[in-house]
Amino acid sequence: MEVSLSEAAQWLKQQEDIAILCHQSPDGDTFGSGSALCRALRRMGKRAQVLCSDSVGKRFQFLFEGLEEQQFTPRAVVSVDVADEQLLGTLQPIYGGKIQLCIDHHPSNTHYAQRWYVNPQASAVCEILCELIPMLGVELDKTIASELYTGIATDTGCFQYINVTPHTHRVAADLLEKGVPAPTINHAMFSTKSRERLQLERDALNTVEFYRNGDIAVISVTRKMVKETGATDDDTDGIASIPRSIEGVKIGATIKEKSDDLVKVSLRAPQPYNASEICAKFGGGGHPGAAGCAIHCGLAEAKKQLVAAISGYLDTL
Repeated sequence: MEVSLSEAAQWLKQQEDIAILCHQSPDGDTFGSGSALCRALRRMGKRAQVLCSDSVGKRFQFLFEGLEEQQFTPRAVVSVDVADEQLLGTLQPIYGGKIQLCIDHHPSNTHYAQRWYVNPQASAVCEILCELIPMLGVELDKTIASELYTGIATDTGCFQYINVTPHTHRVAADLLEKGVPAPTINHAMFSTKSRERLQLERDALNTVEFYRNGDIAVISVTRKMVKETGATDDDTDGIASIPRSIEGVKIGATIKEKSDDLVKVSLRAPQPYNASEICAKFGGGGHPGAAGCAIHCGLAEAKKQLVAAISGYLDTL
């Protein structure tokens, strides 16, 4: 059932031994909201643990400083920034059908949890938690504020995407007043690249292809590229923004080969185009400006299907 934010807060106050689930291929919002909520719950005297099917990449490790692992059998299960149970990866067989509260901001949320609070107007789940955590009676100090700022900054492309609202800026300003080191966080999230990431970008840029007279740009990341450069999943994260940055491109796509019959797709689109609407054709979703999906076939066939879907979408406008 749908709950209000105050009802979600009241429910959390009554719970103990809480597992907080993040989505696979984690980003700053799912880790930022997970770590901030976990820290808040522990300050209330509760046991809480953040769980994710993927490991914490180097650039996100600061979010979990001081959150040592706690061993317990969860009695309450919460998901943050997870639009669909299928996005839990290897956690899905364990926790599928058992999630008691979902806090999310994706319009494509499937309402899989027993209770859900979904606010599509929020730029990030971390923006929602800026209101929820004080309802729990926990102060937004510098540490928690930094975690929440990280999620907002990364989900808005450092306040560039169309999901940014006046409220987003007001919330971010409030966090900065808590002492958040925004320049340090922004540099780590957007300006710092490993050598492996730089080499991977170089190889990926050589694959760029244009369709529909430049309306569509597609970049491919193969398993061979990842292996030869020694790149991690964390290194591949920022490549999705490259096609969108090309002048004249309406829909930018990055396709990542995961296996012989699985390709992960990241779409980026400026206004007024809707990346989520395209990804929905493949069972995915997200936001108008940024969305993702999986296509179960080889790289070449996936690219063919994706370009056809994007072209069909553009033909309807």
